[in-house]
Amino acid sequence: MPEYCFFKKGNHITALERRDIAGASDLTEKGFEKQFEELNAANVKRALARFIDIRKEEQTTTHSFVTGAVFASLLIGLVAVSGWFFIK
Repeated sequence: MPEYCFFKKGNHITALERRDIAGASDLTEKGFEKQFEELNAANVKRALARFIDIRKEEQTTTHSFVTGAVFASLLIGLVAVSGWFFIK
């Protein structure tokens, strides 16, 4: 299976085979930014689908982490306030 690298410009994402150096330099000249991820896939369509899945998973993980931290902070604050009321 070929290895694909990804380029992004705004909301547009393009996948190229890693060995396509001419295409990569062309995209870089057009303002595309090379992404960190490189994946093995059967074809370009599957590579893009997997890349999008990875990005969605990263966003979900980040959102879950932030949401959990906010919930924990609010819960600790609520426990502290209720403890203060009961101590008086």
